[in-house]
Amino acid sequence: MPRFIILPFIAALLWCSTPTMADTIKRIVHPDGRVEFTNVKSDSPGRASSKNETVFRYKDNNGIVAYSGTVPSVADFDVISFHCYACNPDSSVNWRTTPLFAGRYESEIKTAAQEHGVDPALVRAVIHAESAFNEKALSPVGAQGLMQLMPGTALEVGVQNAMVAADNIRGGVTYLAKMLDRFKGDTQLATAAYNAGPGTVNRYGGIPPYAETKAYVERVGILRERYASN
Repeated sequence: MPRFIILPFIAALLWCSTPTMADTIKRIVHPDGRVEFTNVKSDSPGRASSKNETVFRYKDNNGIVAYSGTVPSVADFDVISFHCYACNPDSSVNWRTTPLFAGRYESEIKTAAQEHGVDPALVRAVIHAESAFNEKALSPVGAQGLMQLMPGTALEVGVQNAMVAADNIRGGVTYLAKMLDRFKGDTQLATAAYNAGPGTVNRYGGIPPYAETKAYVERVGILRERYASN
């Protein structure tokens, strides 16, 4: 899903970064006052690309706040912008060979999956597709954590803090189980609904004709098969 994050308070800090980063990370002020920081070239004025790009904020060895389009070597950093990992139709990732995150959050996934009767391999595939197991992931429209819960969805499934990994997984699995129940166990329709919303799936009578959603559903399916056989 296309997403952005509001960070007006770091505008001054951004321009204190190195000249190289100031040239590559842009500050976009939207008509409604929202401020977005992105390292993606825009296709139109005032609008950031929805491609899978991430900006990292960290302090360098001199204690200066810096920004990078690649994961910093320092241990402590913030993810400023994160887009659904498996949603970019033009992704160059080979989803049949890309390394899996086997063993990560094993007890949390197992507990939530058993509670709601959801295949743990599917849960792991959705986490991989949504955030690549990045518990700090924040999307441009505010989706949070491992399973990229939107604030409204988090409240719907009883999650107070979606940045807590165990709570995020519990909430994400609860919502995924609702989608599976709504679409009578059809995994493709359920994951399409997880990505594009159940109303959109109903409106189109199946997987919506969105390149992002079709790519997402296919990749979740591949990842599920791989996690199930791992």
